[in-house]
Amino acid sequence: MTAYELLFRHAFTRVDPEAAHHLGATAIRAIGAARPGVRTDPALRTRAFGRELPTPFGVAAGFDKDATMIAGLGALGFGHVEVGTLTAQAQPGNPQPRLFRLTDDRALVNRMGFNNGGAAAAAERIAAAREARSRPVIGVNIGKSRVVDADDAPAVERDYLRSTRLLAPVADYLAVNVSSPNTPGLRGLQDERLLEPLLTAIRGAAGATPVLVKIAPDLDDAQVEGIAGLAERVGLAGVIATNTTIARAGLRSTADAVARAGAGGLSGPPVAARSLAVLRLLRAALPASLEIISVGGVETAADVRERLAAGAALVQGYTGFIYRGPGWAREVNRGLLRPQAYSG
Repeated sequence: MTAYELLFRHAFTRVDPEAAHHLGATAIRAIGAARPGVRTDPALRTRAFGRELPTPFGVAAGFDKDATMIAGLGALGFGHVEVGTLTAQAQPGNPQPRLFRLTDDRALVNRMGFNNGGAAAAAERIAAAREARSRPVIGVNIGKSRVVDADDAPAVERDYLRSTRLLAPVADYLAVNVSSPNTPGLRGLQDERLLEPLLTAIRGAAGATPVLVKIAPDLDDAQVEGIAGLAERVGLAGVIATNTTIARAGLRSTADAVARAGAGGLSGPPVAARSLAVLRLLRAALPASLEIISVGGVETAADVRERLAAGAALVQGYTGFIYRGPGWAREVNRGLLRPQAYSG
């Protein structure tokens, strides 16, 4: 057991998860200020969406919601950072508590609700982060502002387009989030009849910036394949698979622990099997020109290798950071350099 894992078990588990995240964010920002730049072995370099990345392993959206940790996460060894989810209008998110650990499953349940300071403020920070000579690739994840009625399609489109126009110019790629379970009505936008005109409008407004759509693991296979066809028709650069799940089957945690966590998106190892299955479905359905970012239950270099072998261009993690600590990305990167996958 590493020093961090001992600290996590005996100290961090006693601290509210959201408070612990804010403490960690302060440390990550300090790291970025002290030693900015991504330092990885050249053998890990890869290309995706027309960009060269120092490693295929990056941070999923939700970790750096307001684009304040980009330099620090790069210094920790992540090849790309997907910031957000950002909304056109600043919003506080759902009431606290809204983040919970299921430690027996190495999982999290969150119902954060897109808490962020708004797209305009984040755009300034992202633009500043882009000036660094050695930086991670910056993906920007956008979502619907909570005050916008999900049933009002023109208002939803205007809301997403406002974020697109602010953020596409400073993003290396733009991720359209229509799959979080924590904003009322959002997942309904994955219906192809609603999603196609929305993505068409965003794609047009984004200009040369690659646009991807992020989907839920709870879609059935036919729905996944339908979105693959839609992504090709609209001219997206790819798909991000997957977001958190609303399912709770097969957990090791006690029923009481799961009940205390309540509603929200479950992330970590419990979503791994379905995320991998969705990746394989997408890779079979999509042309090679459309790339996939795989996320969900990724914790070790072996997990990353498996996703790359299944057709992912890039792989992301989030929950593993909480259980593995600040050395996690470097641990994964070292494992990727070994002839045999790192087993954990």
